Amino acid sequence: MTELSSTERMPEVIAEALISEIREGEIPVGGALPTERQLCERFDTSRPTIREALALMQMRGFLDSGGGRRPKAARPSLQTILHSAADHIRDLLGGTESGAHLEQMRQFIETGAAREAAMRGDRAQIARLQEALIRNEAAIGTSQFAATDIAFHRVLVSIVGNPVMLTLHDMFVSELLAQRPAVDDPARHDAMAFDEHTAIYDAVLNGDVMMATDVMDRHLARSYRARLKNPKRRNGPQDH
Repeated sequence: MTELSSTERMPEVIAEALISEIREGEIPVGGALPTERQLCERFDTSRPTIREALALMQMRGFLDSGGGRRPKAARPSLQTILHSAADHIRDLLGGTESGAHLEQMRQFIETGAAREAAMRGDRAQIARLQEALIRNEAAIGTSQFAATDIAFHRVLVSIVGNPVMLTLHDMFVSELLAQRPAVDDPARHDAMAFDEHTAIYDAVLNGDVMMATDVMDRHLARSYRARLKNPKRRNGPQDH
């Protein structure tokens, strides 16, 4: 049986041993890991311990599992690491505080993206932004508006060319929008958001860095304040 130091736990030792074998090529990336039974015999331990070790490996990006198939060796990627971190952030911060921090992160990313797009967006990138804006207008008042809203912002962030920023955007924006309460007049709300998107596009098209930054900042700030409005109470006087 594997010897443990005073600060080590068996699942961590097993995970580290298997990760080392993946790094050294003894277990090829994409190759299936030994079965749980084989790992139990090798490390002289129980299935729950093996499963915890495999969960640690997956959290660190060295395991690809799911769909009822045997886990396969993997190499950590930006997306797997960030997704793992995101789950822990949500667990630690809780719904309300997590949402506030994610909104702040989104505002920093997209305000910076608007500035960069106005400074150095090329013709092809601005054309893609225009196409996203056209689809956004066509979806006003429909259930597709949120998806076109996300798509417009994603095109803007993609202009920066930073995969970390784009991955963070992809991970959190859909969740943030899903958390927002329904509005009384969707068509009016959508038209307001579209008008702000148009102002952002115009500033980017004209290379107006200050205007692009300012309009995006106000657009996201208004959107966030709308989410923080007190819900209507079922009984008693309602807030206005």
